[in-house]
Amino acid sequence: MINKDKLNNLTNEIWKSAERLRGKFKAYEYQNVIMPMIVIRRLECVLIDGRKRIADDKLQKTPNISKEDLEIFVKTKENSNSSPLPFSNSTNWTLEKIDKEDHTQMENNFRDYIKGFSDNVQEIINKFDFRAVIGQLVEKDRLAAIISQYSKEPLGPEHISNLEMGYVYEELLRKFSEQSGEEAGEHFTPREVIRLMVELLDIKITTKRISIYDPACGTGGMLSITKEHLLEHASNEEEKENIDKLITLYGQELQDQNYAICKSDMLIKGDKNSLITCGNSLIPDDITAKERGDQHELDNNSKKRTFDYMLSNPPFGVTWGGKDGYEKKVSLLKSTRYSAGLPRSNDGALLFLQTIIDKMKPKKDGGSKVAIVFNGSPLSNGDCGSGESEIRRDILERDLLEAIVMLPDQLFYNTGIFTYIWILSNNKDEKRKNKVQLIDARQEWEKEPKSFGNKRKRMEQVHRDNIYAMYQEFDSSENCKVFDTKDFAYHKVAVTFWQTDEDDNKAYQTSEFTKALTPASFKVIQEYYREPLVFKIKGEWLNVKEFEFELTLKANQPFITEYNKELKKIFKNEFKKFDAKEITALIKNFDVEIFYTHPHFIDDNEYIPYGEDIEQFLNDEIGKEIIKYQDAPQLGYEILPNKYFYKYEAPEPTEKLLKEFWDLEKEAEEILISMGKELR
Repeated sequence: MINKDKLNNLTNEIWKSAERLRGKFKAYEYQNVIMPMIVIRRLECVLIDGRKRIADDKLQKTPNISKEDLEIFVKTKENSNSSPLPFSNSTNWTLEKIDKEDHTQMENNFRDYIKGFSDNVQEIINKFDFRAVIGQLVEKDRLAAIISQYSKEPLGPEHISNLEMGYVYEELLRKFSEQSGEEAGEHFTPREVIRLMVELLDIKITTKRISIYDPACGTGGMLSITKEHLLEHASNEEEKENIDKLITLYGQELQDQNYAICKSDMLIKGDKNSLITCGNSLIPDDITAKERGDQHELDNNSKKRTFDYMLSNPPFGVTWGGKDGYEKKVSLLKSTRYSAGLPRSNDGALLFLQTIIDKMKPKKDGGSKVAIVFNGSPLSNGDCGSGESEIRRDILERDLLEAIVMLPDQLFYNTGIFTYIWILSNNKDEKRKNKVQLIDARQEWEKEPKSFGNKRKRMEQVHRDNIYAMYQEFDSSENCKVFDTKDFAYHKVAVTFWQTDEDDNKAYQTSEFTKALTPASFKVIQEYYREPLVFKIKGEWLNVKEFEFELTLKANQPFITEYNKELKKIFKNEFKKFDAKEITALIKNFDVEIFYTHPHFIDDNEYIPYGEDIEQFLNDEIGKEIIKYQDAPQLGYEILPNKYFYKYEAPEPTEKLLKEFWDLEKEAEEILISMGKELR
């Protein structure tokens, strides 16, 4: 069980070091100092503990070894290929030793210490760009204060577990984003949500290798908790060994700092069965590019890499298009990975989903299962034919969607919105084929004893058990509905109908014709209304004499021809000295106003559930003469969970509302009177 008080105290203690930077660093720069220092101290704690274990093991075998020889042995062993430690440091420095030495040499000693770490730690330090930060700390006279702060901080795994450390990382990152005035783009996943996702994935542990992938792994919480949860629920030691030996974790993260934290955590745990990369998982990889792309596209044999299980909480509302995006690189995958469609440029959620779907194992190889967290936008954003609707159409018509679980609000650290877990599979059980299950778990929560940011609710095991039971039972109930995949489909029908007047007679309108006087522009409106139209043309001679005439034309009569005939008659009467050529020239440059009376047609779109008789639906719904209608070339798809679980609540009686109003009025008067007395 997580001890929130303990974690809050530790977070506040670490936060004090950020306070020491005030006035020297800007708020958004705090995390550039604090996060790498936490990682370095945590790595150091692991090394100190590992060195002690090496020494204890040597003393058991050679109890009379001298202190000097023991130190040499430990250092040699630590930096050898046979070291039991996942990383090393070739120096004898620790933060405490550096702090105790002459502070005028502190920068040199600290840089030596940093340089002494093994290559796998150097990558982490480089991703933090920490060497440049050291220079800033020296320049602003803060290096000694920061090293002193962390020299004895109990950050080793024996003091704080990886699970607890994950909470601390995320709480600190949340605080940093608040301090810098940024809107947090990443919404860290609560551990209970990850555990629910793992339970819904139903990961089967056998003697076969299992691959698990997260394309937006952040600080690694999703992957780490998945493995940890499986180990906790292993039925025996043999199964635990299989989990440790056979499960390989794959992840990619775009943000350098999050990647560095994730990578360091994997090192600390000594998890050799993991491959975490840094880059943008939504675009093709290019080793020459400044920003790397998807490094899990191919395996070591240059074959397409696929995964048994995938789970993720991609950032909500990520912008991928426009001048600040990577639209051109995404378009390189338009005919393959993103062939179903592209979502709007300011929300890349469905790009992550398509990336995951693209990495599913073929059904003949056992298929894949996916759990992914979204906000509400991927459910229904985008009209029929849009990128979002086409992606949903592809997923549902390929029968990939198993279930959607509606989660409580205020469950995440950086957002209070409602979220949804999507479960997908390309190897469904027979009973689930061509079906989608919706589970309303919005009431499966209890109050957090102490809130973490926006997280004021939590899900305990009993809540997760309730959700899992509904998922397994696959029966419709008050909080669980089972649908056919086509139940989410609809026709978008463009319809034109004839509006009626107050007496329910066909209505007519008079409109000004403002388009260019060309045969094509008149042909459009004549064909649209399909009946004789009355045109009224008004003009003026040399700002002196006004005139007007009418033309009544059938749909197939050319307006320009008849228009020119009438104008020529008028011109001949007014300008008798002009010949036919001069009159034609005048007509071309003559400005007139044209009004026409036509039926009052209304153009509208009707959204008709799949399976309905379109013509009957339009007649019943509109109740007026249908002139024409046209169904869209493809079905639209949207999923509206709130609609399916809507419960009508009768409004409060008027008498009760009035009483509450007058009670509030009276309370306000009493407050004003009380304030008045205090002022006197």
